Amino acid sequence: MILFIKLLLAHLLGDFIWQPNSWVADKETKKHKSVYLYAHILLHGVLATVLVGEISFIPYAILIAVTHGIVDLIKLNFQKAKTKRTWFVVDQIAHILILIGVVLLYQNKTIVNFWSNNEFWILITGFLLVTKPSSIFIKTIISIWSPENQISQKDNSLASAGNYIGILERLLVVCFILTAHFEAIGFLLAAKSIFRFGDLKEAKDRKLTEYVMIGTLISFGIAIIVGLSIQALLLQLP
Repeated sequence: MILFIKLLLAHLLGDFIWQPNSWVADKETKKHKSVYLYAHILLHGVLATVLVGEISFIPYAILIAVTHGIVDLIKLNFQKAKTKRTWFVVDQIAHILILIGVVLLYQNKTIVNFWSNNEFWILITGFLLVTKPSSIFIKTIISIWSPENQISQKDNSLASAGNYIGILERLLVVCFILTAHFEAIGFLLAAKSIFRFGDLKEAKDRKLTEYVMIGTLISFGIAIIVGLSIQALLLQLP
């Protein structure tokens, strides 16, 4: 794990902290002809080598640098103005997966070691459960009260903002439970109430207010149940 943390730190430094905007712009314009692309690749190799601090890791650092460059080139050649965000996410996921692969390779482990980790499966299932599946469940449950006409006429919020807010709040609640910070759940609920219900009060729409309150309480309830379930399952592991 500490090896992965070091490599992740090297990635963050190389991709975000020590990569000027001028480098990014030059790479997007010139692609494989940009000298900054190769400086960026070299930087990642050097950072990985220095932070790991082991001579035997140098070949793996070179592997990280080369694969990083390949992934960046793919992104630079295929991304368009409208797909930049999508390619950014794909690019970062690819880099993280490569780092995980290098860690497993360097420590002479196989994916079976990772796949047989019971904690991983419990956590990934729990966190996945409180994302889109919970959103669909909540939407289905409260649809019988949904004041769709009022929402469509009065709601000027960002597209799907409510859905993403719900997912983020449930993820935070689960994290708070797993780290034994139950008081933070109260602060989160209070903060959401201040921002959300203040707007609803001004709208003077009781049905819409009750609708949002029901959705919020169900959302927090699901997150708390999932968080406590994960905690109980983890405690039962040998």
